[in-house]
Amino acid sequence: MRLFIVAAVSVAASLGLVAPSPAQQPIRIGASLSQTGTYAPFGATQLRGYQLCIKHTNEKGGVLGRKLELVVEDDQSQPATAARIYEKLITQDKVEAILGPYGSPVLEAVADVAEKHRMPMMAATGATSSIFKKGRKFVFMVLSPAETYFDGLIDMAAKRGLKTLAVVYEDTLFPGASARGTVDLAKKKGLHIVLAEVYPKGTTDFAPILTKVRAANPDVLAVPTYFDDAVTVSRKLKELNVNPRMFGASAGVDLPKFYEVLGRTAEFVYGSSQWEPELVTLRAGGLIPVARQYPGAREFVESYKREFPGVDLSYQSASGYGGCQILVEALKRAGSLAGEKLREAILKMDLHTVFGAFKVDQDGLQIAHKTLMFQWQDGKKVIVWPEELATGKPRFPTPPWSQRQ
Repeated sequence: MRLFIVAAVSVAASLGLVAPSPAQQPIRIGASLSQTGTYAPFGATQLRGYQLCIKHTNEKGGVLGRKLELVVEDDQSQPATAARIYEKLITQDKVEAILGPYGSPVLEAVADVAEKHRMPMMAATGATSSIFKKGRKFVFMVLSPAETYFDGLIDMAAKRGLKTLAVVYEDTLFPGASARGTVDLAKKKGLHIVLAEVYPKGTTDFAPILTKVRAANPDVLAVPTYFDDAVTVSRKLKELNVNPRMFGASAGVDLPKFYEVLGRTAEFVYGSSQWEPELVTLRAGGLIPVARQYPGAREFVESYKREFPGVDLSYQSASGYGGCQILVEALKRAGSLAGEKLREAILKMDLHTVFGAFKVDQDGLQIAHKTLMFQWQDGKKVIVWPEELATGKPRFPTPPWSQRQ
């Protein structure tokens, strides 16, 4: 009788009369990512990281005996839209796991949705520490905290005897946290803060602020911001003949498009980055052997180039891939999709992904990954900090505009 039932079910399934068992259906993983709006350049790169990780996982047989399926919607860079998308993905589309959106403002809005449904969210991007210090239990940071983005710039400046710092930043979540961390470290390193200027999101005229910077004449200028503003500020520094000995900016400076748009104006600019493809060219050895710190990075870069020919590779793709890797590993260790079991598995992790080290504290705050600092030199990004991962030396000091070609 048992054999007959099995056979009958098998035949019925082959005729489409019986739905496949859950074990045969893919695990649907939902995400909201900015494909339009302010954060579109970053959301698109993060999505490619997710897609490649899902593909590679499926090529290895999936996880928990099931393949993975990625379900993504465009949040248009709007936090409220993203929150509605995650609610829909979980309650209507019945996704069984989720991955995070791009950026701190959007992550802040969607974190409570993950919390409400007790569904762990790997925040592949979103580095503002305050998001993780509100008693939330189901959101986990993959990046280094925003407060550390300019650690390399300040450390290099202090070692070279520089004494003064100006900080100019957008009045939003990530730039504000990054600015506060930069100022705190600068004070500890003995630098004097000569200017800390905040501007509203959407500002297009930076002449008044940078005129103040010129008057303050800082040794170092740090600008925690996003791509468009980083480009505009760089141009305006040249136009107003503002000459800090070191100038660094954050999100977007790492994109090849930054140099494509600015050309030689981008030379000598320092950028903070969480990961760079140049890491795979590093020689073995050093204080932190690259193969051990970023296992699979070379294969990831090669695979990315095959999968997305001619498309820029930035750290958001690697963090997306790494965040997905962590989720997959958590599923394996938990042996379950249950939120509490996944959370316990994540909190116990101490591992390295393509993106680098991952370990979080009880708040979900990343405590192992290290931010890099690079400098644009002859049209290429050269990692200049930390020294054990540097692919070259910083060109210091930045020459005045009048002495540049």
